[in-house]
Amino acid sequence: MTRDKFKHIFDNYFDTVRNYIYYRSGDNELATDIAQETFMRLWEKQLEPVPGKTKGLLFKISGDLFVSSYRKQKSMQRFQLNSKPEINHHSPEAQLEFEELKNNYETALAQLPEKQRVVFLMSRMEKLKYHEIADSLDLSVKAVEKRMKYALASLKQMMQH
Repeated sequence: MTRDKFKHIFDNYFDTVRNYIYYRSGDNELATDIAQETFMRLWEKQLEPVPGKTKGLLFKISGDLFVSSYRKQKSMQRFQLNSKPEINHHSPEAQLEFEELKNNYETALAQLPEKQRVVFLMSRMEKLKYHEIADSLDLSVKAVEKRMKYALASLKQMMQH
């Protein structure tokens, strides 16, 4: 693989790989580290991605690295959203309510099964269509729809309590 080809793949897919691992782990630093390790492996092994299958190869490598990292740590990473909205103009009560709602949402999101959480966040955070998620995760569109349906139902139920 040439440097130019590698640079092109890196520039086009680094954020996607990092986001994928972030959605699985909830840890920004871990996601960045694994994304970097993924591209190091691609370069070191001189893997030649098949056109149209590049993202799948990168997701496979990064997924394997994540599982390996997870097994080493043996402890669940707490999932957090990195939203720091500006609430300066709201009352302390409104700010407290928002923080409580945000914490409930983060807790509910963390309790979702990983497969549902990944699909949910790819849809909501990256604004991907179901067929794009299906292609990225090597699933059928029906499987993505089913995971999304269960994720939404679970979140709704958990947020009502």
